[in-house]
Amino acid sequence: MSELDIRKILEVLPHRFPLLLIDRIVELEPMTRVRGYKNITYNEPVFTGHFPGNPVFPGVYMIEAMAQLGGAVVLEPGEFARKVPYLAGIDKAKFRRPVIPGDRLDMEVVMLRHKRNIGWVRAQATVDGEFACSAELMFSISSDPGTVGFDAAVLHA
Repeated sequence: MSELDIRKILEVLPHRFPLLLIDRIVELEPMTRVRGYKNITYNEPVFTGHFPGNPVFPGVYMIEAMAQLGGAVVLEPGEFARKVPYLAGIDKAKFRRPVIPGDRLDMEVVMLRHKRNIGWVRAQATVDGEFACSAELMFSISSDPGTVGFDAAVLHA
């Protein structure tokens, strides 16, 4: 198991400010599971509009943060290193607790299965040990940033 600080995360994931949503990876077992977190701070651009006077971290951002963490489980290290992960599906998403500035969104992603360039993961996020959200995510890995590259035959396998 390894830990990745922000410099290493920038080497692994293609995302950059303002949409890099992982601050640290605390445990990484490639192609198996990963744990990491995002510190939620008031100075993030999303809070200028979501919602003024009542800042709440959007659910779609929590899904994206978990998807990025899932990307790290397949991109570092391995056959998919230096490729681009695309979110291809979201199932069973649940949101139970608002996430606000000052919170630390702790996340864990577990690989369910993968076939060629398609994979499925289960993701969960908590704040102070309290359930915030979860989802099953499907991703596609592409070597060409201009194409998503998933095959319908693989999706239904």
